[in-house]
Amino acid sequence: MREFSRTDRVADQIQRELAQMIQREIKDPRLDAMITISGVTVSRDLGYADIYVTILGKEDRPELVQDNLDILKHAAGFMRSQLSRRIKLRIVPHLRFHYDESVVRGRELSNLIEQAVTEDRDRHHEDDEDTGSQHG
Repeated sequence: MREFSRTDRVADQIQRELAQMIQREIKDPRLDAMITISGVTVSRDLGYADIYVTILGKEDRPELVQDNLDILKHAAGFMRSQLSRRIKLRIVPHLRFHYDESVVRGRELSNLIEQAVTEDRDRHHEDDEDTGSQHG
């Protein structure tokens, strides 16, 4: 099994620290309480960290998602300075926030699969009825 790279370890630590910060220290009342950090990737040179967030219950409200992203982007400098105090790194990455659409895409795919299964079941049920009436 391969060992985690340094960037993976830094990304994990950034994810943990930011999750706590967002819940406890970002005091903007417009920020949604249901923000979760679904992933963090750090560039090899540690110059940038891409932070992917989901906002539970707001997937169907793009304007609210964008508002929350804007708040996080505005607070990025504060969060970066807090990270520099909590994580011992020579360089603390610049934080770039992105909306993680995988939850929405997963739900859409799940709905499509469910719809296809239902249509298939209905089609087979009709075929069974047609076949049954021909033999009677």
